[in-house]
Amino acid sequence: MTNLISNPKTQFLLGAGLDVLHHESTEWLENIAFWKDEAKFFDKLLNQKYPTEENKYVYLNMLEMLRKIHGDFINQLEKDVRDHEGMLAKLVQNKSGQSDWDYREKHRHISSQIKTMKNEFRAFKRIIFEYVKNL
Repeated sequence: MTNLISNPKTQFLLGAGLDVLHHESTEWLENIAFWKDEAKFFDKLLNQKYPTEENKYVYLNMLEMLRKIHGDFINQLEKDVRDHEGMLAKLVQNKSGQSDWDYREKHRHISSQIKTMKNEFRAFKRIIFEYVKNL
């Protein structure tokens, strides 16, 4: 019986050299910066026109989702990636207490969080676009 790999790219990357994982981490930081800019744009967009009584609940829900995504998840994710990069620096310098396996396991975990954030933000943008389209 063969086992299927759920995400071959992840499996490949986790076996890749540390320089490849570092490159992926820098891409994550670029995506996070872009998501922060998008969140600011959506906040400004939502606050330009106040909702009618019939769509007030949807409007308030979107603002809450935006605050949760922008305030909590994105900032924590950025901190985790920066800490992860610090872990790589210690690993490359052969500092004690750092192992290749720990770094790769943390990388896998952050990769999963990035994927979750990407999907949640995409769903949030669909809601925003639909809301603005119906104004």
